[in-house]
Amino acid sequence: MSYGSTRLETGPPIPSLIGSSPAMEEVYRITRRAAKSNASVLLLGETGVGKELIATALHRLSNRAGGPMVKVNCGALSESLLESELFGHVRGAFTGAVNNRTGRFEAAHTGTVFLDEINSTSLLLQVKLLRVLQEKEFERVGDTQTVRVDTRIIAASNRDLQDEVQAERFREDLYWRLNVVPIQIPPLRQRREDIPALAAHFLNVYNEANDRYVVHIDPAALEAMQDYHWPGNVRELQNYIERSVVMAEGDELTLDLLPEGVRGGDRNRRTGVRGADMESLIFEVVQQGLTTADENEDKLHKKIVSRLEHELISQVLENCSYVQTKAATMLGINRNTLHKKMKEYDLDGAEK
Repeated sequence: MSYGSTRLETGPPIPSLIGSSPAMEEVYRITRRAAKSNASVLLLGETGVGKELIATALHRLSNRAGGPMVKVNCGALSESLLESELFGHVRGAFTGAVNNRTGRFEAAHTGTVFLDEINSTSLLLQVKLLRVLQEKEFERVGDTQTVRVDTRIIAASNRDLQDEVQAERFREDLYWRLNVVPIQIPPLRQRREDIPALAAHFLNVYNEANDRYVVHIDPAALEAMQDYHWPGNVRELQNYIERSVVMAEGDELTLDLLPEGVRGGDRNRRTGVRGADMESLIFEVVQQGLTTADENEDKLHKKIVSRLEHELISQVLENCSYVQTKAATMLGINRNTLHKKMKEYDLDGAEK
């Protein structure tokens, strides 16, 4: 696999995981250390960063690798269905329960349960999850008999659970039980040096899946991919590589095969701020009479900067669904600084 004259030679530090950037090396280090324990692990990161891959690596590197790994997407099921899915039910427990059913925790006995999007669970279900974490026991839906299990829990969230705790949408006691070993998985924009290796991997995957031979990446296409912001992270990159493999007429992934948004990557798109909006805002500020005789240059500058900063933070928060940790990362500031700016500009009302 080549990119002009460059060839990819190195393999992944952990099987099935790709990338050798400092940010990912730290993820690998914590993953290896945490894997050998029975401690709960909380995976944090934006949608599409690869939390499920890290969860799988934790299981495979653990002493439980010989046991089952059971995965549950908590955001894909209603509360009642999720409770039955996790804990099982007995016949007659509810309409449609015509047979006894083993839940995911029982199925994962001696192994690992991966609870993805755990932030989606209700407060009532969180109480039951807390009991499983602390006591290693539960009752099936509609039953009184207690079931004991030996199961390790790995949970994942695409939201800052501290924010969810503050908003009283997530139990603080459950948060601390899950957050024994936190692993923050960086977004793709924070490890751009991994993009060539990821692109090469996905080219191999989709060449094989589609019986194609796209083995080169045009340097201009690679540069565009490394400059793009990747709001959908690795999953978005994977999608565009698959599309390019399918649409390529030769053996090279060229710039024109990438979506327009990737081809024209610039600084404004990296932060999700619309350049035209910034220009309009500056024009508006000046037109409001800030340049009158009683307005000195220093005061004018401060007002313009303040307006622009307010607009920038507001737009980034909106693009990040008001997840403060994600917005702070995109803005290049820490979470405390962002929180102060939100108060300063009266943006707390939209906070989530």
